[in-house]
Order: sequence, then C-alpha cells, then structure tokens
Amino acid sequence: MFYIVFNFAMAVIMFLFGIWFYRSKGQASKFLSGYNMKSAEERKKYDENAMCKVYGKRMMFMSMPFIVGIIIDTYHQGIGCLIAWGIWFIMFILLLIDRHKREY
Repeated sequence: MFYIVFNFAMAVIMFLFGIWFYRSKGQASKFLSGYNMKSAEERKKYDENAMCKVYGKRMMFMSMPFIVGIIIDTYHQGIGCLIAWGIWFIMFILLLIDRHKREY
C-alpha cells in the first residue's frame, strides 16, 4: 500500500508542477537551474513563455511512469515503484541531454 501512495504522490507532484510551469506565462523560468543565472542580455534571447510551456508539458508527461507504477504495484508490490523510478530517471537524463543540445 505504501508504494501505491508514494507513486500517486509523485505523479500528483509532477503533474501539478507541470501545470504550474505551463500556465505561468514565463514566470516559472526563474526556477530553471542555469537559466536563472544568465545575464539579462542572455535571457532576452529566449522566449520564456514558450520555454515554460515546453518544460510544463514535459513535467506532466514525466508523471506517467508513476501512474503505470501504481497499476503494476497493485499486482506486484514494490516492482512498479522501481520500474517507475527507472523510467523517470531515463526520462530525466534524456531531458538533460536535450537541454544540453539546445544550449550549445
């Protein structure tokens, strides 16, 4: 039961942060690591609203492994949580790679 609640909490947190980023109209960009440390001239090169929408969609999508984990955990306790975190970690690494490619 703990794994189901934990997966549900993680899915809700990721989804709510995604909605918040998506609807922030660029205001959430100050919470993106690295971007908030750029100078004002460098920040003018970016469309903050579009950037927040992209990150928001990605965060909402990153809640999906935890939903799948809930389903798996109803049949096999703990396995779904492990799989969800594994998939989430891979998605996070892909996000970092994509972000690195866009910046350089």
